[in-house]
Amino acid sequence: MSLQIAHYQLAGRALLAPMAGVTDRPFRQLCRRFGATLAPAEMLSADQRLWSSSKSQRRMDHEGEPTPRVVQLAGSEPAELAAAARVNVDLGAQIIDINMGCPAKKVCNRHCGSALLADEALVERILHAVVRAVAAPVTLKIRTGTDPTQRNAARIAALAQACGIAAVAIHGRTRSDMFRGAAEYDTMRQVRGQIDIPLIANGDIDSPQRARAVLDFTGAEGVMIGRAAQGAPWIFRDVNAYVDTNDFAAPLLRSSKTEIILQHLASLYQFYGEHTGLRMARKHLGWYCRQLSEASELQQRLMAAEDSALQFSVAKQGFEHWAELQAA
Repeated sequence: MSLQIAHYQLAGRALLAPMAGVTDRPFRQLCRRFGATLAPAEMLSADQRLWSSSKSQRRMDHEGEPTPRVVQLAGSEPAELAAAARVNVDLGAQIIDINMGCPAKKVCNRHCGSALLADEALVERILHAVVRAVAAPVTLKIRTGTDPTQRNAARIAALAQACGIAAVAIHGRTRSDMFRGAAEYDTMRQVRGQIDIPLIANGDIDSPQRARAVLDFTGAEGVMIGRAAQGAPWIFRDVNAYVDTNDFAAPLLRSSKTEIILQHLASLYQFYGEHTGLRMARKHLGWYCRQLSEASELQQRLMAAEDSALQFSVAKQGFEHWAELQAA
C-alpha cells in the first residue's frame, strides 16, 4: 500500500512530525534525505503581524527543500487562517497543514492547537475557509480529543473529510494527556472506519517493528515520527525499508553516522548564524549523544563550548573516536 495525498504520490509511508524548535529547515532536509516522505515546517502563526520576527522568517524559509513542501498553520480565526494559507501557497507551499494537535498551554490558551477540538462548529468553519481559499491540498493534524472523557477524533475526522481535507494525522493522545501514557491506537482504528481519506498515525512510533505493527493494526496509510527522529534522522530509512520489504535495512556504520552529525552541525551554523546556531546545535547534540553508551563527559564539553568552532571540534573528535571503536 502506498501513500497518496491529493495528487501527490509519495515515495514512502514514514513522515516527519512537525515539532516547534526542532523541525527547522536543516533538520527537515536531513530527514527528507533519509526517507521522510513529508516533512512539515514548524508551526507558523496565522497572524501575519507576527511574521516579521526572525523566528517566523526562518520558519517560512524553504529554500532548497524537496517537494512537496508543507507549511503548518496555527490559529483560531477562519478568515485569518485562510489568508495565511493563500500567502504561503503564493510563497511556494504545496500542502497546507492545519494544527489542531498542539497541547502546549501557550497555544491552547489562545484557543488554538488542540483546544479547537472542543468546538466542532468552529473546526468546521476553519476547515471550510482554508480549503476554499487555496488550490493546494489541505491536511489536518489533531489529537484524539480534549481529555479522556471527550474523545471526538472520529467525528472531527469525518467532518474534515466532508470539508475537503486531503488527509488527517492523529497523535494518539488527548490534549490533557500531553505526552503521558501510551498512544491510543484503538482510537485511530476507529477513525479509519469512519473516513476514506488517508490516515496518518502518530505517537510512540520508535522502531521499524512498531511502525509496521501500527500500520497493520490501525489501517493507516502512513506513520508520523517525531521524538524518535531526534538524534536518529535515519529512522525514516529504516522504517520505510521494513514496511516495504519486511526486512531490515543494513545498519549504518558509526563512521556514516558521524559524518551525518557533523554535516548537520555545519548546516545549523550556516542557517542560524553563530549565536543561535550554537544554541540549536546543543539541543541536537544532546540527542545524538544518546547513540553513545558513555557520553556524559563528551556531552558536558559540547554543552560548555562557547563558540561554534570549538563545539564542532569537540564533536568531531568525540564522534570520530566513537566510530574508531567500532572499526577496531
